[in-house]
Amino acid sequence: MTLDLHSHKTQLVATAFAASAVTLSLFSAYQQHVKRQKRRTLDQDILRSLSDPGTLKASRRGPDHDIHEVTVGGSSTPYRVSLEYDEELVREQLARNYAFFGEEGMAKIRKGTVVVIGCGGVGSWAAVMLARSGVAKIRLVDFDQVTLSSLNRHATAGLSDVGTPKVKCIERALKEITRVVEIDARIDIWRKESGGDLLEGADWVIDAIDNITTKVDLLKYCHDHDIKIFSSMGAGAKCDPTRIQISDISYTMYDPLARSVRRRLRLAGVSSGIPVVYSTEVPGEVKLLPLPEEEFKKGNVKELGVFDDFRVRILPVLGPLPAIFGLHIATFILCELAGKPIHNPLPVKGRKKFNERLARDLQKREEKFLGHQINKLPLDDDDLGLVFDDLYRGRSALPPHPVPERPALVRWDPSQPLSLTNCVAFEIADAERHLKECLLEKKRPEDVWGEEVAEVVRRRTEEARKIVEWVM
Repeated sequence: MTLDLHSHKTQLVATAFAASAVTLSLFSAYQQHVKRQKRRTLDQDILRSLSDPGTLKASRRGPDHDIHEVTVGGSSTPYRVSLEYDEELVREQLARNYAFFGEEGMAKIRKGTVVVIGCGGVGSWAAVMLARSGVAKIRLVDFDQVTLSSLNRHATAGLSDVGTPKVKCIERALKEITRVVEIDARIDIWRKESGGDLLEGADWVIDAIDNITTKVDLLKYCHDHDIKIFSSMGAGAKCDPTRIQISDISYTMYDPLARSVRRRLRLAGVSSGIPVVYSTEVPGEVKLLPLPEEEFKKGNVKELGVFDDFRVRILPVLGPLPAIFGLHIATFILCELAGKPIHNPLPVKGRKKFNERLARDLQKREEKFLGHQINKLPLDDDDLGLVFDDLYRGRSALPPHPVPERPALVRWDPSQPLSLTNCVAFEIADAERHLKECLLEKKRPEDVWGEEVAEVVRRRTEEARKIVEWVM
């Protein structure tokens, strides 16, 4: 069939198509013109108000929610600016989020209520990203004030905020970012006796508390009352962002704070069901900051460590790490609110299985060495993963230290008990040789493997001792 371009019918169809295209382009151009005009009017309104605050006060109209406070430069005086911020501008501000979550997902996010307990380095970053992403209501709870030392990690605090409540500092910043979020700033501390008041209406609660007793009480309370809560573990004394994980509290490993929280929750009858962000990194060459004499007079200073009443301010903290923790939390909660949940990451689950295999193989070697069956190793699966991944860097102790095809762990010194400081990583064939010659035939490990290997093991043993001081 051939198309007759001179046909009257064909010409009518072509004309109709052309008219439709012109109409569509004109309509699109008009929409773009309206958007540009609104932006231009908005910019002019702000600039005019900033240049003449007196005029603004004289011409102010409408209720308070039509007035927006803007701070310019280093000025401590906020300018109140009247803004017409309709739904079209809101959707443009959240355009990237709409593109990712879709209409249904964003509708859920914009109806969401999140309570942030603890508004320091972790909580402040979580709050900022939740507000930027369109969460409707955010309640900020913290009794503390911004200090100079807060400025290396806090999301919104500046020099002018030192001495002011953290929640008010965040509230001011969020109101300059978005007009679609309702901020409820509470200068308060969460207590289990009256905890329900601060958590009322929450779709999600963020636990970014430093004090371990309060942290465990909050997690237990939310678990018992079916309130969804996400908890932050220890970001202090860490520097490796690749070790940061999201998992259930029951899957955490190596993190001193997570270990202590997990143990206390188990005693309280809670073994799982709480998502957390934590780091598998073992603290390196770091020490607690010195305490002034008056702190020692308050009581047992051990209560200020990671094992009891944890206070992050006495730990070295690299600023980006709390920020990354907070961003992990915000991302997880946004996906949950939108109905696109993040499941436990595969690397954690896969590593668990790997550590379990290391444990099974090591137990068989121990039974051969001891000459009888044993019910349980003195090291758990996480400890064995720490030996292989952190102490021996996932490599064999034998030069040139290759990555083993079949990794294996074995007791190093037969005269000493199996422990973190007396366990070495080998290829499986080398581990079996060590079992035969060193453990069963009682040869000195230095004579079997040489002084170079013995020196490597001594260095790793010293590292293990430092880790035991931190983690155990």
